[in-house]
Order: sequence, then C-alpha cells, then structure tokens
Amino acid sequence: MTSTTQPPTPPTTAPAPSATPMPNAPARPPSAATANGRARPGELRAWIAKILATSPSGKEFSVTELAHTLGHSGGAVGNACETLVTRGEAERIGSKPRMYRATGLTARAAQRTATRASSPGGAPPSPRPAAPPPGGKPEPVTRPNGQRYHPRALAKLPDVEALRRLREASVPVLLYGPPGTGKTSLIEAAFQDLITVAGDGDTTVGDLIGEYTQDENGGYRFVYGPLVTAMQEGRALLLDDATLISPKVLAALYPAMDGRRQIQVKAHKGETITAADGFYVIAGHNPGVHGAVLTEALASRFSVQIQVGSDYDLAAALKINTTAVRIARHLATSQQAGEVGWAPQLRELIAFQKIADVLGADAAFANLVGIAPLEDRDTVTEIVTKALGRPVTALALGRQL
Repeated sequence: MTSTTQPPTPPTTAPAPSATPMPNAPARPPSAATANGRARPGELRAWIAKILATSPSGKEFSVTELAHTLGHSGGAVGNACETLVTRGEAERIGSKPRMYRATGLTARAAQRTATRASSPGGAPPSPRPAAPPPGGKPEPVTRPNGQRYHPRALAKLPDVEALRRLREASVPVLLYGPPGTGKTSLIEAAFQDLITVAGDGDTTVGDLIGEYTQDENGGYRFVYGPLVTAMQEGRALLLDDATLISPKVLAALYPAMDGRRQIQVKAHKGETITAADGFYVIAGHNPGVHGAVLTEALASRFSVQIQVGSDYDLAAALKINTTAVRIARHLATSQQAGEVGWAPQLRELIAFQKIADVLGADAAFANLVGIAPLEDRDTVTEIVTKALGRPVTALALGRQL
C-alpha cells in the first residue's frame, strides 16, 4: 500500500497575530474583550471605526491589516467591516482584496468604544436603537459574483444588518421558502466570508469534514472539508438545501453548533477542531422540494427561522415586464389559496426579462408557460392567455426554415 503523507495537525485555536500594529492604530485595551477573549457585541465594529477615523484622510485598510492589529480572526473583522459599510460608517473600495476607509459617519461609530469601555463592571451597555441608514433607505449590497442585492425589511432593520447582528450574538438562522426567492442572495450579501455547502441526498460526512485524497506523488493526504475550514478560519458556513442532507450526516455538524463548538475528526487521527471567533452556521430550506425534511433535531439547532418569499415590488422596481409581474402575483395568490402548486419567483422573473430582451416578450411568455410544472401548466397557460388576450403555448421549435 502506498505510504500515507499527511499535513501537520492544525492548531485548534486561532494563532495570535504576529504582525506589527499599524501606525496611528489605537492599542486594543483589556476592556475591549470579555473574559473569554471575545469582543462584546458591537465592540469590534467600534474599534475598527476608531482605526479608520483616526488614520490620515483617505487611508485604506485591508481585512488582514485590521485583523492583525486587533487580534481577531479575519472572518469576524470582515463581517464587522461590512456592517459598518451597510450603516454608512465605512466605505468599501475594491473586492480583491477588500479595502475600507472612513466616511463622515465613522467618527460617530468610533465614539461607541468609550461608551462600552466605561460600562459599570465591564458589563455590556444596554442595547441601542438601530442607526437609520443614510437617506432613510439602505444601499444595495454587492454579492461576491458582482450582482447587487437590495435589502428587505426584517425586524425593523435591513435584512443583511439583522443577520449580521444575529451572527454576532451566535444565534443560528434557518431561512425557508420556495426556490428562487433570494435566500442564498441574502446570505451572500450579509456575509462576505461565506463558505457554501450545496446539500443533496448524496452529501456525506466527508463532504463536510474532509477526507483523504490522492496527491500528485501517488500518496494520500487528508483535505479538510468546508466545515473544518470555516471553524478554523472563523467564517460563516451556509448549508444550502440543508434539509436534503441525511440526518446522519448533519449529526456530525451539531457539536460545532452547541456550547462545545468542537468536532472530532475521527478519520484524521481523532483530531479535535475548535471553532475560532466568528464561526457561524446558517441554513436554507426549500419546503416544497421533493425529499426535503426538516427534522426536529435540525430545527432545534436554529433558534431563528425566517420565511422568505419573492419581493414582487422589487421585481417591478427592476423594470421587469409589468404584465409578467402581475401574472406572478396572481399565481402566488392562487398558490397560497391552494389552487395551484407553482408561481414564478424573483429568479424566474429576472430570467423572463433577460429572455424578453434577447428573444422578445412573446418568447418569454411562452417560456414562462413551458417552465411551469406539468400538473400546473394548464392553469398557468390559462392565466397567461387571459392576461395577454391571446393564446400562449409553451416555447417550442417550429417548422424548418
């Protein structure tokens, strides 16, 4: 048998940064962290804001520089920076790498440092009301793929801000709703350090934790999976379509989500992995998808469960064909009443407009009929035909030209 070569066992906690602090950066005081070494909610944002606000005008900082200076994981720092951007209290420049600099509101955010540090007995201060976004409306957030996400309301906050606060408080979230409603888009917009696992019935424990892989020399080495990577680097982990994954596989994740925040990699010398600051699990669930089962064990791990439906007002604002949006609303109402099982979601409407721009509106409506499930196609055809005032059939090839 070929000899096994393995990488050295990684540290179970994030190593202390060795970089020299940046000039003009405020030293991190003992009061900036709790007894277990973690910043209290909002504390990290305030210290990042202080670095940006007290630096020369226009100076930009990377996540790595800020993480080295403050002694936090890059995932936690990146998440805090994005929260500042959402509030207008910092500006992001570029994406590779992400760079941040101060805005006119950064100094205000930095002032919270003194308030938190002076709390009696070192206890966290009372929760403060959410700062209103600049101009009363949050700006779109750019996702890693370059597309812009338009925040929606959640608990009187922009949804991206609400998810970031829940992450800071270590409260796992499950988003549920039909495919195409924007669950993944929201999560990608909220967490720039996201690692995604696309779940299905074939997902194995090795897909989450890691497994041995043959290297170029014919030997074998253990390659860590996304769960271990997210734990070691303090990053957010999305379980997309989590309810399609076997409950036996998901059980390997649960110790990382409870108070232990540890897992044991039995396949790799029984190694114990401890989650670094910033590690967070969020999941997506499509209730109507065949095979999707939300078990009691899985549901109990997610303290917050948020329903996500299509934002048809956004579809109209994106200048998608008004008749197509009206048809989608009609079908969505019929779906809620149990009269039909399918309705176009935002994803289908965005695709509709792209098809209309390329092939024309008639082809886009014909395709809308064609993508409806067979059991609902007659009803969808009737509604589309009535809305257009002319017969519509599924998009198909015609006679030879």
